[in-house]
Amino acid sequence: MSSSSVAVLRLRDAWRQGERHVHHMQHAMRALQPLLPFDEARFAGLTDEQIQDVDQFILRFSKLQDVIGARLFPAILDFLEEPFEARPMLDKLNRLEKLGFLESVERWQYLREVRNRFTHDYPDDPERNAVNLNLAIAAATELLGLMSALYGRLAGEHPGLALAGLS
Repeated sequence: MSSSSVAVLRLRDAWRQGERHVHHMQHAMRALQPLLPFDEARFAGLTDEQIQDVDQFILRFSKLQDVIGARLFPAILDFLEEPFEARPMLDKLNRLEKLGFLESVERWQYLREVRNRFTHDYPDDPERNAVNLNLAIAAATELLGLMSALYGRLAGEHPGLALAGLS
């Protein structure tokens, strides 16, 4: 199998993973929509079903952000035959920005920061959890926009990739 075939397979696989996380994250966001914006009281009063929706959102938001950064971005660079495999992540981000696949390295780093807020659980701080959740829901909209832009660019310039559209 040629290196370009492997690059296409990696890109398709990373895309499928991202698309799956998008689908489930959007489902959780629809379920949470009537509760927005969260505040301390609303967060503290969540039902078990609503907590499951919050958990699903947090999981899918985190996984989507991880897949984009760790798999999709490198797969795009590999597919484009950009020699960045062994380079630091910041170099990869800067190259993607220069190529027009990423609007802003700084915004990506912000999205990563929002994702990292969920690595720590604050069970006794519903105000902090509400703030973090509101930030993540806004950031999720940016992630969805990024995925949509990546799809438009990749599908438009490389229709042979046969990427599935976002649901």
